[in-house]
Amino acid sequence: MESPYRDTFKIWGYRFGSGEKSLAVVGAMRGDEVCQQFACASLVSRLERMERKGSLTEGHEILVIPSANPFSMNIEKRFWALDGTDINRMFPGYEYGETTQRIASGLFEAIKDYKYGIQMASSYMPGEFIPHVRILKTGFEDVDTAKLFGLPYVSVRTPKPFDTTTLNYNWQIWSSKAYSIYGGLNGDVSKESNRSIVDTLLRFIHRAGLSDTASYSSKLSYDTIVLKDCDLVKVKAPSAGIFQKLVRAGDEVCEGQVIALLIDPYEGKVETEVKSPCEGVVFYAVDKPLTLQNSPLFEIREYGEDISF
Repeated sequence: MESPYRDTFKIWGYRFGSGEKSLAVVGAMRGDEVCQQFACASLVSRLERMERKGSLTEGHEILVIPSANPFSMNIEKRFWALDGTDINRMFPGYEYGETTQRIASGLFEAIKDYKYGIQMASSYMPGEFIPHVRILKTGFEDVDTAKLFGLPYVSVRTPKPFDTTTLNYNWQIWSSKAYSIYGGLNGDVSKESNRSIVDTLLRFIHRAGLSDTASYSSKLSYDTIVLKDCDLVKVKAPSAGIFQKLVRAGDEVCEGQVIALLIDPYEGKVETEVKSPCEGVVFYAVDKPLTLQNSPLFEIREYGEDISF
């Protein structure tokens, strides 16, 4: 699209192999998804080397799109700068609509026919997650294939009305097997974190039959647990205040353990000790210094019987 102020708006895609449209990977759709874009850029570099070595399976095409929203990233805005709309709430798009609708339409037209679709996603809740795969429950979801990523959890979410305009949902409706990868924090571009995410993608590529060799560095793979929305115990702030968390995503907690403090912003006294309601592992932890009453702080996967779908 032509821009009145800067360079023409472009979305760059990198294709590897040829033949059946097998896999499309989409990185940053929001301006703060630096981790997601970095992971896709690193994947482009790895796939380029693999293609030169002949490691990719013949007859398959892989498409990687590191960024679908470079304008917002350039000015450090999460959503579209002019009107604050979210591209990932505009699918399948409308080519004659508003700007973000046209972006979504052009992007979706290029990726909707791939067998597998992977979105490097971020949550509307600021914070950190245990790395996991998320699928929207549409009736077309493929949970077993999601286990090929080798991550600890697959989260199957019952869609809310606004989810029907997301990329994951529409990919499934158009017959792609769609997965959203949540790798942790948006701003974490450390070498270790990025390597872990890229290894996850390469593990899937190998196990899905798109690569002849296992080109990932880590052999660590989990016996994946499938979670539903109701399997996570939600912890909300009993009062407002300065939020000081004492545990992070991935930490184990006991029932009654103090996991955060809410501090009076004027007198510096501890107003409330936030305690874990159960024994388990912290699946999500908010990452904000202030909180309002009843705001979500944590999600905990309670230990108990094996969870199945």
